[in-house]
Amino acid sequence: MATTWKIDPTHSEVQFKVKHLMITTVSGQFKSFDLTAETEAEDFKKVNKLTFSAEVNSVDTNNAQRDEHLKSAEFFDAETHPQISITADAFDIVDDEFKLNAELTIKGTTKPVTLNVDFGGIVVDPYGQTKAGFTVTGKISRKEFGLTWNAVTEAGQVVVSDEIKLIAEIQVIKQ
Repeated sequence: MATTWKIDPTHSEVQFKVKHLMITTVSGQFKSFDLTAETEAEDFKKVNKLTFSAEVNSVDTNNAQRDEHLKSAEFFDAETHPQISITADAFDIVDDEFKLNAELTIKGTTKPVTLNVDFGGIVVDPYGQTKAGFTVTGKISRKEFGLTWNAVTEAGQVVVSDEIKLIAEIQVIKQ
């Protein structure tokens, strides 16, 4: 029997990391996001569809000025492109660690992406809810998605690296 799973936002987080001045790493997160997965049965052996979205206006890097810059047309252009999304059609989970091939859309550009997924398992919580957990990691080139803003220091160093690391801790609840 097909089963639908929805994100448990209080036990999930979606983060990114980027090099700043090529000497340190700055972290950010999206505070508002959604995920739905449809599985063939009440487990994650066969997934029929997965959809994820993050609200660009929820970006938080612990610096309000930087967050506003990220929302601007120089980066995500939140006014025109309010969401980042990931979609994946049917895939099988054979091992607890696997590669997820999906379509990532940022700023109106859709590209294939491969994400590493560590399946934490399925448990029933103290309230009788069936939950599953995943750790998702990957890397993308921000320039491939039209996020091309950059500056150069007097010494010739770029301010923001092209490579973005993606990290998500995802907990879903069986509906």
